[in-house]
Amino acid sequence: MTPRTIVVLTGAGLSAESGIPTFRAADGLWERHRIEDVATPEAFHRDPDLVLRFYDMRRAAAAAAQPNAAHHALARLSRRPGVTLITQNVDALLDRAGAQDVIHMHGRIDGALCAACGHRWPAPPTLPRTLPCPACGAGAARPDIVWFGEMPYHMDRIEAALDQADLFAAIGTSGQVYPAAGFVDVARMVGAATVELNLEPTAPGRFDEVLTGPASRIVPAWVDSLTAS
Repeated sequence: MTPRTIVVLTGAGLSAESGIPTFRAADGLWERHRIEDVATPEAFHRDPDLVLRFYDMRRAAAAAAQPNAAHHALARLSRRPGVTLITQNVDALLDRAGAQDVIHMHGRIDGALCAACGHRWPAPPTLPRTLPCPACGAGAARPDIVWFGEMPYHMDRIEAALDQADLFAAIGTSGQVYPAAGFVDVARMVGAATVELNLEPTAPGRFDEVLTGPASRIVPAWVDSLTAS
């Protein structure tokens, strides 16, 4: 029977085949930069120019990438009633594939945030820290990204969706970054079925079902199995 409410969490593995490296792979982003140097509020306070250059490069890479078959499959799924699509990724590949109402819990690389007033606006290709905010005029621009040590966005919406889930799916996630890594436990507590789709299992025993393989292959097949039923 097709579940009435489905919550899908996606991580870096979803976009890896689009050319966006995962953080923890041998050739990943953090191999060239310490997390403490580019992905914390303290790093931005200490060396904002380094942090902004890092995210300028990430912004260019995300803009050049194209959605893969997994993004397009989840976009189809998102159009069904009762589906909540959450991503840890800061790229907009799900949105560009046509997914509806994607919850970007870690922000978006193509957005700018005013550290003075909280206003958000589309980021230019290069984001200088002195860029005036369109709302308040302050030169306090930063990427609209949730850094380590900051609270993810939209947690009220996410928690409400998990509380109603019949099925929870984690796709391409490392299972190491909280609070997202704990979503499967919340889903299990409310009686939802759980499935992990990844290159390899990340949390043995925590999911009812594990599907392994490249996202571009296993995600479309999984979506087709849901829509067929």
